[in-house]
Order: sequence, then C-alpha cells, then structure tokens
Amino acid sequence: MSEKYYLGKHFMMGNHAIVEGALMAGCRFFAGYPITPASPIAERMSWRLPEVGGAYIQMEDEIASMAAIIGASTGGVKSMTATSGPGLSLMLENIGLAYMMEVPVVIVNIMRGGPSTGMPTLTSQADVMQARWGSHGDYDMIAYAPSTVQEMFDFTIKAFNASEKYRTPVMILGDQVLGLMTSDLYVPHKEELEVIDRKIPEDGLEDYLMYDSKELIPPMAIAGMGYKVHMTGLTHNDKGYPDVSVVAQEKLMKRLKAKFKQNLSNIIEVEERYTEDAEIAVACFGSESRSVLNAVKKAREENIRVGIFRFKTIWPFPENEILDLSKRVSKIIVAEVNLGQLIHPVKENADPDCEIISLPHAGGAIHKPEEILAMIKKEATS
Repeated sequence: MSEKYYLGKHFMMGNHAIVEGALMAGCRFFAGYPITPASPIAERMSWRLPEVGGAYIQMEDEIASMAAIIGASTGGVKSMTATSGPGLSLMLENIGLAYMMEVPVVIVNIMRGGPSTGMPTLTSQADVMQARWGSHGDYDMIAYAPSTVQEMFDFTIKAFNASEKYRTPVMILGDQVLGLMTSDLYVPHKEELEVIDRKIPEDGLEDYLMYDSKELIPPMAIAGMGYKVHMTGLTHNDKGYPDVSVVAQEKLMKRLKAKFKQNLSNIIEVEERYTEDAEIAVACFGSESRSVLNAVKKAREENIRVGIFRFKTIWPFPENEILDLSKRVSKIIVAEVNLGQLIHPVKENADPDCEIISLPHAGGAIHKPEEILAMIKKEATS
C-alpha cells in the first residue's frame, strides 16, 4: 500500500495536525476511546492509518487503550493514544507500567475543565500536575506543551522521537482551544524531518539483556526477533525477570531516573521573548501563551519592560532556566488556566529575591489579553 501524506500548506484543526505529525513520525497503531474534546484525533486516525498501512482500534475503555498501545509497541510498532482528563485518570496505572517496562508510547491529553466530568466542551490547563505525578512510585515524564496548530504537528514528532530515543512514555499536553482551533499548518516532506527509531540490539541471541544495566538506555528487542524477551511491572533484573530485592530496586530506579537527568539539556525546551531588558516576565504555556503575547506587546507599546517565558516542555521542569530568568527580572507572573499548579515549581526553583505572582483562571476559557495586561500594569507600578 502506498503511503499517503498531506504535504504542503493546509488550514487544519489542531487535533488533526497531531494525527498528521504522528503519521510522519512513523506511528502505525492507535487505540483509543472517544472523549470530548480529543475525539477528532481518533476519528481521523480511523481512516488515515489504513491509508499508510497502519491499524486503528476503538477499545472498550481508556484502560484497555493504554494496554493495547503498550502491547503494539513491544511488537515493534510506534503507537499512540489520545484522551482528555477523565480518560487520562484511567490510563495512569498503565502509564506507570510503560515507564517501568521502558516501552515507548505517546499519550495525547487534550485538556478540558474538571475535576470529574467537569466541562467536557470547554478548556483548561489543570492536568499539569496529573501529567507528572498521576501514577504512583518514582517515575519521570516528558510532557510537551504546544501553543499553535503548527506546534501540535511539530511537537507530536518530537514526542515520538523522545519516546523512541529514551524508551519511555511521552505526553503531549494540548487543550480544548488548541485541539479544536483551525489555523495554518505546513507539512514538510519526510526527508526534511528528523525521525528517530528505537535502538535495536546487535548482540548475539544468547548475550542480549532486555534491561542491561551497563547501558543507560538499553537496546529494545522486538517480540518475535528471536531474542529472549521478558517484561514485567515488577522490579526486575537485567534479564527482565522479577527481583524485588532492595538492591535490585535501587539499581533499576537510579538508572531510570538517570535517563532523564543526564539528558535534560536535550529534552527541555523553553522560549523567551522580549526578556533582554525585561523587569517583569510572564510565564505561560499552551493556548494561554497567545493571550500573553498579545498583552505583552501592548504593554511594551506603553514602555513597560515585560517579557515572555514560555514552557515548550513542562516536564522535566526547566529548573535552571527558571532560576536564570529569576535572576534577571524582579517579578514573574505565572499565567495558567487553573487555580495555581505550575506556580509551585516556579516558586521552588526561582531566586528568593524574585517575586512570584499567580494569575489563575478557573477554567472554561483562557485569560483575555486585557486581564493579563491589567496585571502587568499593576505589578509594574507596585
């Protein structure tokens, strides 16, 4: 079957841009369950995947969806699911399983108002902490936060690349505004993109270790290649067999944590604008960044020295970047569509002499630029 890609310039919905990014990254399996406002991803996947030789399955629920993509990935197929807050809650146990077994998968969360059923058709950014701390135990998460339709496409490719490179689940934190927004999108030829595939073992069949502790990120044998493959959610040894001793736990968990700690400079991405001379910075992410940019431009027209710090990756948290920013500005306003989540790691990592101010929004809509501008003016004169 010939592969069909939508190359060139388009006017496309954000959710659909995620699909096209996934296909360009090599995704060939999707399992999911319908949920507002992420359903357009599953719908488009249902007819786009067969066009490129892939497979789509609607599962009975989100628990099964997460299990299915883990299984497909262990079989060598790049796999993805998409959901929103309530569905992510159901996926969290299996996200922890994917982390423990070091299985690369991508999870898209198009955030909506919560808790519980909440506001299915309206936006929120209140799953930030859930994305990082939702599963139990010591684990890490890479989470990308796009702010445009183009970034919905671009960051999906980044998510697959990071997942394959580090053998880990990776999350895309979109939201209802971005998911249902229609805007310009450029889809390049595959040759213009960097697409990373997982490292496959080159050792002899008898020498291979699925979780070789001598390597930070061991090669991943695919089921059916002839290697001995054993995977479990239990603490395990280098062969993948259960070993629930204190020694084995410490050895395994330290290596898993080191995969992230030793690669922070390659994972973390932030964007700064107008911060060269700024006295105040507005920290933001996702669709909220659009209102912040509008407000900051208006403030600078009034000669207020304010800049933008945008999280492109929220997790791992850019601790050093926040510390550096806080040494250059006197105040950081944290604008987010929740009642104050990302402000906590900002405070924890900022210089004590920098004042951190919360600008929350309970959900349903992002801040209006006028609201952000009013806060900037207030802090500029206080």
